[in-house]
This record gives sequence, C-alpha cells and structure tokens, in this order.
Amino acid sequence: MRQRRTRNSTPTSLTFPRGRDYDPYAHADALGIQVLLRPIRTANELWLPDQHTLVLKEGMRAVHQRNACAHGVAHAELAHVDSRPKHEVQADRYAAQQLIEHDELLDLMQWTPDAHRLAHELGVTTRLLRVYLNVHRLAG
Repeated sequence: MRQRRTRNSTPTSLTFPRGRDYDPYAHADALGIQVLLRPIRTANELWLPDQHTLVLKEGMRAVHQRNACAHGVAHAELAHVDSRPKHEVQADRYAAQQLIEHDELLDLMQWTPDAHRLAHELGVTTRLLRVYLNVHRLAG
C-alpha cells in the first residue's frame, strides 16, 4: 500500500484501482474533498485548496467530467496550491496514470492504432491518452 499525505500532511493509506475501475469521485471523497458542479467559463475544473473543494464545469459529457475530476484530485494529491504550467503537466500525468490501465491499453493497441478509438474504449479524453502515451513512450 502506498502512503499518501492529505492537505494537513497526515499520512493515509489509500489505494485505488486504475483504469476503468478508478473512481475519482470516491478518491475525492476519501480525501475529504467537496466536489461541486458549477458554470465555469475558464476551465473544466478548478481546485480550491484553501476550501478543500474541486469545482467541475457543469454540462460536460461524462467522460470529460470524470477526467476533469481525476485531474483535480491530482492537484490535491500533489499538494498544488496554484495552476502554474508545471503543475498542470503533473496533474495531467497523475490523472492519466489513474485513468488508464497499462495492460488494457496495450491490448487495445493491438486492435487499433487510432487515438480517438483507443480513448473512447478506455473512457478517457484523447488529450490524457496522449499524455499517457508520451510518458510511457508508446506514441508512434
């Protein structure tokens, strides 16, 4: 089991499945993060560390909402307090790691090389799929 630290730097033992079984909402709940749906114009999600709140843009499709939630949870897990570009890259990588199960991706890549089809089958956005492919050097 991995040790994780919460906002107050208290070690917790939280483990979550990866891939399709990963539930970012349950992860947020386990961390004590309030998740709200609100009309946002500037982003798909906003992490408000001082309020321990994640605001998701209302009206998004389920796949985008799940991916945005995973991205926001990543900000919390990585103890980000701002949205500097470096933190956005880190949050994308963390979210991609949680949302994509490696062996399932490799199996699907035998079936199709098309990123849009792969993303659809995995239940992720093409952006996060590309992040995962680049991190694992699977991009062709």
